[in-house]
Amino acid sequence: MSDPPLFDESFRQLLNQLFLWRRDVRRFKRDPLSDELLKDLLDLACLAPSVGLSEPWRFVVVRSAAIREEVRTEFTRANEAALGGYEGSQAEQYAKLKLSGLEEAPVHLAVFTDRSTTQGHGLGRQTMPETLDYSAVMAIHTLWLAARAHGVGVGWVSILDPVRIGTLLKVPHSWSLTAYLCIGLPEEEFDVPELQRVKWERRAKRGECIFSR
Repeated sequence: MSDPPLFDESFRQLLNQLFLWRRDVRRFKRDPLSDELLKDLLDLACLAPSVGLSEPWRFVVVRSAAIREEVRTEFTRANEAALGGYEGSQAEQYAKLKLSGLEEAPVHLAVFTDRSTTQGHGLGRQTMPETLDYSAVMAIHTLWLAARAHGVGVGWVSILDPVRIGTLLKVPHSWSLTAYLCIGLPEEEFDVPELQRVKWERRAKRGECIFSR
């Protein structure tokens, strides 16, 4: 067994900066991302923890221009429907928000959870089967941080019909869409979320989400 690495204070400070500067990116440069870098990021994503070592994540790199166009059409339809849920000034503000980088991002990545996987032999998910989905989310977060460390941006597009996307990508019925990601070099970088900058929402203050019993 090899000795574990020592993470010193300078590393911890850089790690804090990585967390601080991780953003949901919607504005991308059109510069291509190398296949080698994408592979490296996906390899790192697969180091994420998973319930019972089930590793239920399934990554689909969407290279087809025709499918990408259909995904953009699906986003437009779903976004227009979502706009109908707001009224007045909030609806006006929503209509101005840029909520995806589907047009510009060089990489489209669909992340699915394979709910039929037998890997892990069901350990840890008898009472909470949703931990399979949580495991896929952990892989997404790992990918997100790894990408940011390489200067690469990630944007999560959730305004989509997950069943429709699964059909477009012809994946097995047991695969459930967890995320549709846009990946590429960001046009600009901030340490504050865009929705906070445009005053759509604020971050919770420290302690607001922490309770004791």
